[in-house]
Amino acid sequence: MERSKLDNPEKHGAGTGTLGKALAVLEAVAMADRPQRFTDILQSVGQPRGTLHRLLGHLVDEGLLVQRQDLSYEPGLRLLKLAYRSWSGSRFRDIAEPYLLRLHDLTGETVHLGVLQETEIIYVDKVESRQTVRMSSQIGKASPAYCTGVGKAALSSLPPDELRRITARMEFRPFTARTHRSAAALLAEIEEIRRDGHAFDREEHEAEICCVAAPIAVQEHDLVAGVSVTGPSYRVSMAQLAIWAKDVRKAAAEIAEEVRIRLGPGRGER
Repeated sequence: MERSKLDNPEKHGAGTGTLGKALAVLEAVAMADRPQRFTDILQSVGQPRGTLHRLLGHLVDEGLLVQRQDLSYEPGLRLLKLAYRSWSGSRFRDIAEPYLLRLHDLTGETVHLGVLQETEIIYVDKVESRQTVRMSSQIGKASPAYCTGVGKAALSSLPPDELRRITARMEFRPFTARTHRSAAALLAEIEEIRRDGHAFDREEHEAEICCVAAPIAVQEHDLVAGVSVTGPSYRVSMAQLAIWAKDVRKAAAEIAEEVRIRLGPGRGER
């Protein structure tokens, strides 16, 4: 399983109240790449064994987790239902959808919409490629911001102080030979992204997968996000991605403008 925020017990609220501890357990299971055994969860959240047993029991009783026959845990149908309702009811997602479909019609490749959440990008919508070979990404999945096109694009829209704070918390895991190994390397590329208005993923997160992305930033609504066109490198060259960059930037700008119009004044305009 890939190293992520699950490895840091403090981030899961191990020292908070009952609700915080239950949410930590729920997140440890929901964000994992495979069903989690009791020992996996124990290591992730750092809670006492007795407390963890009780919380797991409550979460299973409520339908938020399911215990499999091999005694491992995975997300329950109730949790999936709540997540689906959250995604389908997102006004940002609804606003962006026509622009995602337009990019998909233009390119024929997979289009992603992601929102920055600290050091990760959360995919909130996806239009699947028309091609036979498709992406394995999923709505609701979190990926590291430092090695994904949409994540780097979103990071480029942050104020300098906020960007430094977030990059200081990143753990630079080398997913491929092209992944950034340090904050300095990432920050150098972000300067280029700010200049160009778009970012590339040059097989940095997954081998043979590349993309072009642009930032969506609406400061008055605390929205930092990005949109991307993604495809396998054997089918989509870097030259082709560069051609699509203008259309991706245009879609990102139009999404941001429509968010401002349809959601009205935010915290910065009151």
